[in-house]
Amino acid sequence: MADNASTDDSIAYIRAQFPQINIIQNQCNFGFAQGYNVALKRVQEPYLALVNSDIEVSENWLTPIEKIFIEQDQVAIIQPKILDFKDKSKFEYAGAAGGFIDQFGYPFCRGRVFDTVEQDLGQYNDETSIFWASGACLFIRKSIFDLLQGFDSDFFAHQEEIDLCWRAKNLGHEILYCPESTVYHVGGATLQEGNPQKTYLNFRNSLCMLTKNLPLGSLFPILFLRLVLDGLAGIQFLFQGKGKHCWAIVQAHFGFYGLFLKMWEKRGTQQQKKYYKIKSVVYRYFIRKQQSYSELL
Repeated sequence: MADNASTDDSIAYIRAQFPQINIIQNQCNFGFAQGYNVALKRVQEPYLALVNSDIEVSENWLTPIEKIFIEQDQVAIIQPKILDFKDKSKFEYAGAAGGFIDQFGYPFCRGRVFDTVEQDLGQYNDETSIFWASGACLFIRKSIFDLLQGFDSDFFAHQEEIDLCWRAKNLGHEILYCPESTVYHVGGATLQEGNPQKTYLNFRNSLCMLTKNLPLGSLFPILFLRLVLDGLAGIQFLFQGKGKHCWAIVQAHFGFYGLFLKMWEKRGTQQQKKYYKIKSVVYRYFIRKQQSYSELL
């Protein structure tokens, strides 16, 4: 277990109840991204399972994952089916049945588009290639994690798993969704959905991710349009009486401007031209009212 300088009694509890578990203690709270980077330097197994503390696993959840890694050399990252711990008949917001992005970098999932979460009726029980795997629970080859130099520590938390997967995709690696492995996620255990800090990190980090990974020819047009769309989201927050979230978007933009040159320097030598599933999930969801993944296709 990796502990990111927790201030509760989790370390004492683990030592008392599960003395056989090895504990890696970080000296301070590095955030999700750097916290994993520091801890995983001390893990040498060929496959890494990154599992949030608010995840419940199911019986034999590791068997199909290991089988894929052994049999499919091109697969670098795998996500299991992620269901809601509070209602196990539904997909969970953070990952569901595998993630994608639209042309502007807005994420959505098979089983979850914005705030609309689907019931698990077996509609996504096919093993399939995805664009990103959820940081709540993902598996990655140790060699690939090291090659990518782990998560981007400047992200602190949120969107860092999408950035990691995008960088892996740019190098030609495959990311897979495995429905035969199931976990249950509580969700929102780090930052609640209503926390403006979550809004700040999501909007800032998404812009940073686009800067690092978009093909050069579309980078600046997409960034400009994305900034406009973010502004519209901020106006919507104002009309909803969520002024703190509107201000968080403003702060996120200025935070991004301060990081732009640093993100530019992190651009790799390869960028995939076809990275998105659809052009605009915002338009399809809010204007055309297509609120499930199957309706988007």
